[in-house]
Amino acid sequence: MNIRGILVTGANGLIGYALASELARQGRPVIGLVRARLAREVCGFDTFEGDLTDTHRLHNLFKTNSIDSVIHSGALSGPMLGLDNPYSLCLTNIMGTANILETARIHGIRRVVYTSSATAYGDTPLGGPFKEDIPLRPKDVYGASKASSEHLMRAYAAQHKLQGVSLRISWVFGPRRKTACFIRTMIEDAMANRPTRLDWGLGFYRQYIYVDDVISAIIAALDAPSLPQDVYNVTGGSHLTLDQIAEAVRRVLPNAEIHLKPGPDPVDTVQGQFDISAIKRDLGFSPRYTLERGIETYYQWLRKQRDS
Repeated sequence: MNIRGILVTGANGLIGYALASELARQGRPVIGLVRARLAREVCGFDTFEGDLTDTHRLHNLFKTNSIDSVIHSGALSGPMLGLDNPYSLCLTNIMGTANILETARIHGIRRVVYTSSATAYGDTPLGGPFKEDIPLRPKDVYGASKASSEHLMRAYAAQHKLQGVSLRISWVFGPRRKTACFIRTMIEDAMANRPTRLDWGLGFYRQYIYVDDVISAIIAALDAPSLPQDVYNVTGGSHLTLDQIAEAVRRVLPNAEIHLKPGPDPVDTVQGQFDISAIKRDLGFSPRYTLERGIETYYQWLRKQRDS
């Protein structure tokens, strides 16, 4: 495959940073689009400072660099962000995607991989596993922005022959996550010998995926010779209640004291298990990290950060 260069948007975020770092580690030319410039000696890849809403900067980026493909992971990320300014969330997440797609169309980019989210589904029945063809009924503006961007991806492919794929990624945990994370909270509490207490969570299902598996799925979508589907579910393969996830944390950190009360996460969706057989079949992706292995790896990283 003749890869000239890969643009990763949101390269200072959880997924974008890990992805750009891995591509650079593989020796592949990569540029990270960031809001605040990162020094190469810190991140290990070249960066370009700009905003998804600044079309002039985007065109300048494409004009001055030989870009073959785009991995679009830049966004206000997570349903807990943008609650007090939904317009800004739409501007960044929806118009930002439109700007990336239009710039990619004009400059003849080979492929766009979009990091969508399982929140685009909204609430679903419990059970499953559910394939990608069930209706999207997002119940928050963040989920709606992801569903809208998927539709833009699909429309640009149909009307302008821009090759693209959307990955509906479930809850991601791992190094450098900045927004709320139940797994991180439990690990950090155990490290500090304090209890974790939540007024909800008992019996509430969630599908976690370790960040390194997300990166493997994205690279599989980037490199696939063909894309039989325009959207794929990406999860860690488990569908567990938060109390079951707490038990996995206790297996890694036996001193963890975790107390949950019945009820759903007030800012999350109630979802059944999503089917990942399509991405396994078409792109050869299977998660390598069990939940427990991901927790152990994340714990070691957090401990190193604490001790450094």
